[in-house]
Amino acid sequence: MDELKVRRAVPADAAAVLALFDAAIAWFVRIGNTRQWGTEPASGQERWITRVEQWCASSDAWVAEHPTVGVCGALVLGEALEYVPAATEPEVYVRVLIGSRDPRVKGTGRRLLAFAEERAQTAGVGRMRVDCYAGGSGDLVRFYEAAGYERDVTFMVGDGADAWPGQVLSRRVDVANGLVR
Repeated sequence: MDELKVRRAVPADAAAVLALFDAAIAWFVRIGNTRQWGTEPASGQERWITRVEQWCASSDAWVAEHPTVGVCGALVLGEALEYVPAATEPEVYVRVLIGSRDPRVKGTGRRLLAFAEERAQTAGVGRMRVDCYAGGSGDLVRFYEAAGYERDVTFMVGDGADAWPGQVLSRRVDVANGLVR
């Protein structure tokens, strides 16, 4: 994992990031988690293609890259999404986090979260927040909790039968002492 490098994303990374989403969606379908992102590959949906292209062109988008695997993770920081309750203090918000399921790069998601926390610390911002799908097995919420985040507020995306539950999680960054807690 020492070979993993985090660098700014560029528009040319969009195809690799879409491939990460395609792999995640395929895995979700295999385990029966079809409510989060559906069943169709992201790379075949215009809204996903546009979204990922915009993310990769944004000023606070990052990719993790491994010499043999290539782009194996992506991180986009910015404002909270419209369905998330507004921040009550300055924050660094994790808008997008995705990592490869390739065992050679296990831990990429945590490495990208640590990178985001370093950015918050450097900026003197004492709070990190992220949201995620809270349905299915709950594994995604537990992933963030294992990374030191605590449940904050819940929300729903959409209406009726298509609605899905979300969870906002947060973490304090001790900017005075250079520590994440």
